Amino acid sequence: MTRTPRTPRRRGVRGGLAAAVAVLALPLAGCGGPDGPELSVEDAYMPRPVSDSLAAGFLTVVNEGDRPAELTGASSDLADSVTVHETVDGAMRPTTSVEVPADGRLTLESGGTHLMFEGLTSRPEEGETVTVELRFKDAGPVTVEMPVEAATYTPSHHRH
Repeated sequence: MTRTPRTPRRRGVRGGLAAAVAVLALPLAGCGGPDGPELSVEDAYMPRPVSDSLAAGFLTVVNEGDRPAELTGASSDLADSVTVHETVDGAMRPTTSVEVPADGRLTLESGGTHLMFEGLTSRPEEGETVTVELRFKDAGPVTVEMPVEAATYTPSHHRH
């Protein structure tokens, strides 16, 4: 009778240890997955710019996830830079981030927090669409197609 050589116990322990670590890592990896922010955008628009160099953008970011997300910036081929601005005591100022609450909304609107397009590469006209990429600290980027409306456009409703 021929005996098959046994694998030293050590390798079996290492293999078992590696399998245990892999199994234990699965629940940890799930913490950042489906339980994270789930983002979408509603009611996006840009009033037709009245300036050759500046424009504003408005929208609502909806988070249906269990964790907040942090809007940290934006970009567009339309402008040299796109920043998030907030209006405090009647003065506009850039901000580094804005939170989108878990199971909540962040509304960027005239007179409040909004997007500011600076150094326009062209001046979009009413009826055109501007592509904007929103960047988040806790989620992947979201691309938004923002229609250009009349300079005096005011949304007739907000979804709540």
